[in-house]
Amino acid sequence: MLMKAEQSVLILIDVQEKLMPAISDGGHVVDRCTTLATIAGLLGVPSLGTVQLPEKLGETVPSVAELLEQEISKTHFDACPDGLIDQLPEGRQHIVIGGCEAHVCMMQTALSLLDAGYKVWVVADATGSRSDFDRDVALDRLSESGAKLVTVEMVAFEWMRDCNHPRFRDVQALIK
Repeated sequence: MLMKAEQSVLILIDVQEKLMPAISDGGHVVDRCTTLATIAGLLGVPSLGTVQLPEKLGETVPSVAELLEQEISKTHFDACPDGLIDQLPEGRQHIVIGGCEAHVCMMQTALSLLDAGYKVWVVADATGSRSDFDRDVALDRLSESGAKLVTVEMVAFEWMRDCNHPRFRDVQALIK
């Protein structure tokens, strides 16, 4: 099944200033989340973010925050009990998700979205945990639970569908 831009929503979980230095290869995760959110903006895909206890973990990193249409503050690890599903645009059933920590907040949110009937794609190169092992086990569990594992580049080209897409050159420049 292909994801469609017109049915997609991008959700970036807890890409926060005080958390990212503890994430394995956190700079790369921030870069991939920034690129993904930029592509979403170019292609008209709504993007939302979450922050876990911002007074302790800080705000969303600026390069990501400036690209989000909305942010949800949460206390649950799973963003759904704190109102995420209520904030999703109607008619968009394709959830593209990344962020941190892969084995806690991102995974629990993705599993709840699957349970709620959404189709979920986890952007593996835009996810992170403090430990690579925890991240890898979470990605395995998500895959076994029905989420599809993808990369930023896979998302970009599926959303565009065609090299004649009016934003093809802009997107291509971001992923090269």
